[in-house]
Amino acid sequence: MRSNSCGGKVKGRKDITVEEAALAAQAACVLEASAPKPGSVNRLHDFADTTFEDFMISALAIGEAMRLAWTHTVGEVVLKAVEDTRRLVSTNTNLGMILLLTPLVKAAASDDLRAGLRKVLRELSETDADLVYKAIRLAAPGGLGKVTRGDIDDGARGTLREMMYLAREHDAVAAAYVNDYQVVFEVGCPALINYYRRKGNRTEAVVYTYLSLLEQQPDSLVMRKCGRETAEEISRQAGLVLKGKMSLGEFDDFLRRPDNALNPGTTSDLVAASIFVATLLDGL
Repeated sequence: MRSNSCGGKVKGRKDITVEEAALAAQAACVLEASAPKPGSVNRLHDFADTTFEDFMISALAIGEAMRLAWTHTVGEVVLKAVEDTRRLVSTNTNLGMILLLTPLVKAAASDDLRAGLRKVLRELSETDADLVYKAIRLAAPGGLGKVTRGDIDDGARGTLREMMYLAREHDAVAAAYVNDYQVVFEVGCPALINYYRRKGNRTEAVVYTYLSLLEQQPDSLVMRKCGRETAEEISRQAGLVLKGKMSLGEFDDFLRRPDNALNPGTTSDLVAASIFVATLLDGL
């Protein structure tokens, strides 16, 4: 596979089953959470209210829902995945990952993953929006804030893609629904595959992908919590790490303030989506 292939016309495996696609989604969640990404919960660091084990349990919890993706709607799968997670974990660990992975798992039924994804996103309905809004309220993620149009508390007033369009400027997951996961296919997936092919270390490749995505665009969760200037400074520092001008440890120390407000959580969600795509297309 060429280095820029994730950004071109991506072909999926014709023989893939929904069980394999669901397992790839679960594996993406495990690999994302396990890698020692600066500022995040991982196998070396817990938060006061969220542990590494919570993320592992959450990865297991979404399996049944993901296996329904080829026969059920995006909204139905998202809501079930969140409900199943909340039965086992008391805090939000995976809403962003569920929102990003569900359309990808559904699109895996197509021979052309990226074309299939475009079709899935354009067929999203008002019912999908209602169910996803219900899932978001159940997951109760932090840092949503209040917006003038399309606020979760006000309910959905359009298709899911239309509602994501309203949120695109302050939420990277919403933006992905609008731009067909551009940053996943053109930044995250190529970075992951290229690093893994050069170094052969999956964990390091995940961390490199995280830094590459973070350098490319400020984390929207940090932006909502702490402002654009802080989010852009974090992106600048991620770039310094990639250039070898700052150590991972220094960056990690900077991000681990007591309230975890500098945790680039949405970037982690994009990493999980990138892992899924790379796994499906390249056998990562």
